[in-house]
Amino acid sequence: MKYAEMAITVSDLNEYVKNKIAEDEYLNNILVKGEISNFKNHYTGHMYFTLKDEKSLIKCIMFKSYAQKLNFMPRDGMKVFLFGGVSVFERDGIYQIYVKAMEEDGLGDLYTKYQELKSRLEQQGLFDEEHKMLIPAMPKVIGVLTSQTGSVIRDIINVSTRRNPNVVIRLLPVPVQGEGAAEKIAEGIEIMNRNKLADVLILARGGGSLEDLWPFNEEMVAHSMYHSEIPIISAVGHETDFTIADFVADLRAPTPSAAAELAVPDVYEVKQKIIAYQNRLRMSLIKKVQIMKLRYEKSMSSFVFKEPTRRIQENYIRVDHQVKQLQSLMQAKYEKEKTRYGKSIAKLDAYSPLKTLARGYAITQKEGKVVASQAELKTGDMVNIRFVDGEIKAEIQ
Repeated sequence: MKYAEMAITVSDLNEYVKNKIAEDEYLNNILVKGEISNFKNHYTGHMYFTLKDEKSLIKCIMFKSYAQKLNFMPRDGMKVFLFGGVSVFERDGIYQIYVKAMEEDGLGDLYTKYQELKSRLEQQGLFDEEHKMLIPAMPKVIGVLTSQTGSVIRDIINVSTRRNPNVVIRLLPVPVQGEGAAEKIAEGIEIMNRNKLADVLILARGGGSLEDLWPFNEEMVAHSMYHSEIPIISAVGHETDFTIADFVADLRAPTPSAAAELAVPDVYEVKQKIIAYQNRLRMSLIKKVQIMKLRYEKSMSSFVFKEPTRRIQENYIRVDHQVKQLQSLMQAKYEKEKTRYGKSIAKLDAYSPLKTLARGYAITQKEGKVVASQAELKTGDMVNIRFVDGEIKAEIQ
């Protein structure tokens, strides 16, 4: 009973500490420098983050009314100057900085290292789109590289098996943060490839600060992903978190659950598509049959089928007509040539030397040539003299 009267409640203690801090003018108007980590830009407009240095950290909150005045967007790894006041959040018993103003003080060492590695790997071609592989349409085995405990693997299993109960989830547990995690992740990718343990890989972990996600920014992990023969989907951190692994992966998912949806097709949707294709094919066949039936009926109503010999008879008539035309042309040609031939014969007959011989003339030839002048002859030459009724030989004296 004595202790009950002396003791105070937890709420009273937190309220007392809060009031003590509120009385300290220095803590109510304090300027602090550090590096932003675990930054969250809440949908309400408030900003939640952690400010840290080499040895310590402190939680911070910047309400929407002050955040709207910023001329830059804070992000993990950024070094900043904060102005605000320190107070206690009574419910959780923690103290934090309520930020009223913020200015940049350059990028943190870790973020600078991230940017340098990203630039170097991009120049080496590890982010090139032409190197990225397509995700299989109907994978049978989904390989998952993540922690064996936590909500990430449960979400992937729940989403995958809901979409396709027959899919196999093959988990290769790896540490997703801390020292040595990068080596284990790279080794896990190589084991999956060497033993062909999956059709597609999901590399996943939940959200976290830049330090928490750093194993996925290691160069060895990037090269293991780049040389993987199995397509890789990255689902590291929240939708606003980007790691080197996201740029190297064949496909990036905003969350592990989204990665499972991208990797595993919904068998119900596939069945519905197959049914829709079957219905379309059936309707197409019915329409095709109807069209062919109409074509058949139209063909059968044609006179070609009703009077099959009619076309032949018409062709017979056409051939007879052509034959008659050809005969008329041939007869006219014959008569014309016959007349021309008779005229030629008459002209040849008129100029024939035989006609001249018949009138009492003779033709003298010497050595087969006609003698046209007596100068061509001399005494003793032998000649042929041709008359209308024959030839004689003679000697010139």
